[in-house]
Amino acid sequence: TKSGVWAPGSWRTKESKQIPTYPDPESLADVEARLSKCAPLVFAGEVDSLTKQLADVSRGNGFVLFGGDCAESFDEFSTDHVRDTLRVILQMALVMTYGGSQPVVKIGRMAGQFAKPRSSPMETIDGVTLPSYQGDNINKEEPFTAEARKPDPERMMQAYHQCTQTLNILRGFSTGGYAKMSNLQRWTLDFVKQTPMGSRYRKLASTIQESLAFMKSCGVDIDAPPFTEVDFFTAHECLLLPYEEALTRVDSTSGKFYDTSAHLLWVGERTRQPGFAHFEFVRGLANPLGVKISDNASPEDVLEILNTFNPKNTPGRVVLITRMGEQGIREKLPPIIDAVQKAGKHVVWVSDPVHGNGFKAENGFKTRSFNAIRDELGAFFDVHKQMGSHPGGIHLEMTGKDVTECLGGDLNEVTLEGGRGLATKYETHCDPRLNSVQSLELAFFVAEKMREAKGLPHYEI
Repeated sequence: TKSGVWAPGSWRTKESKQIPTYPDPESLADVEARLSKCAPLVFAGEVDSLTKQLADVSRGNGFVLFGGDCAESFDEFSTDHVRDTLRVILQMALVMTYGGSQPVVKIGRMAGQFAKPRSSPMETIDGVTLPSYQGDNINKEEPFTAEARKPDPERMMQAYHQCTQTLNILRGFSTGGYAKMSNLQRWTLDFVKQTPMGSRYRKLASTIQESLAFMKSCGVDIDAPPFTEVDFFTAHECLLLPYEEALTRVDSTSGKFYDTSAHLLWVGERTRQPGFAHFEFVRGLANPLGVKISDNASPEDVLEILNTFNPKNTPGRVVLITRMGEQGIREKLPPIIDAVQKAGKHVVWVSDPVHGNGFKAENGFKTRSFNAIRDELGAFFDVHKQMGSHPGGIHLEMTGKDVTECLGGDLNEVTLEGGRGLATKYETHCDPRLNSVQSLELAFFVAEKMREAKGLPHYEI
């Protein structure tokens, strides 16, 4: 392409990071060609609907909840796994909608969240050095052999087919009656029922059911779609550009290009640099874009990103996802917000409180502290209140399962050792995830902070 002219393949003229080198270029080209003929996973109308909802959030009306696995895997895939994660996200959204008196935009880190950025392209175990595991859509984590770690383009096809199943499950559950408000009591996971959080949740569910009964008695049809269906969108990190380009389509009605692998894509701290391949690829898409911002980002960096990704300053186009740790949020975020406000830019401000709070526990497990995650979220709300900006959402690595990967939590606390020790149910394929109870606890905390942000009085749920 001519310099400066965007096309789905113009990223190939730029230096790329985090993209594997495939040993057989012909096999890669064959897979790309086959993928380019596959059906879209999402559709332009759905993407535009998400952009519209995000535009509302950018204006202060609404809140975004991103949730899902750190990295999806081929082995862990099952209908139950997808359903349980969806169920907890819907439970969290209900708590936040009711408690915060705002609509909640629900986005799953699902149906595409396979590839993971690595700090090093190579890994050494017992003196043997091989390519790092980069996600199930690229290579295999085990066994630690040259064959398993070799990037295999056919794994992109396997990922695509798993994504079609995941989206089919999500669409079925979000529109087929499963998401009925009147089913709330049945949603409660078995282990939540046995905890104080569970009883607190059931109390909330009973309150909503009383409201529904009242509306029904007034003649409102509570079996109408607003009460039985939810919009559920998907998102993942834009990393494996051959896959993303192959699933990019031009919309026949508008002439715009959409990456049909997901409704929203984000670029991470390692791949958001201007002038590089990932930055080049996403700038020409019609999808809404997320950008991870750490405490290394300057106000000038953020303005350059906004000017490039959203030159027309379209509301709902860009989601800024801050991952800074509590101290970073309090010190580094205010000048960034100030610069964005002075430039008159429309953005959705989202907190990712998990990525800045990881550490290696004494017993060798990679973990995160629930209290540190909650503290960063608290700082996020405090800073936005101080700056007069709208705290627009949270981005969590979480699961619907009762795993023991993040330390802490007020109920069924995960501890270093013992019956709820990290080793008992540590199942992640990459980074530690919040379990379903920890996720619900955060939802109650966020609901209270949302009420504060809107100036609503506290009340006991």
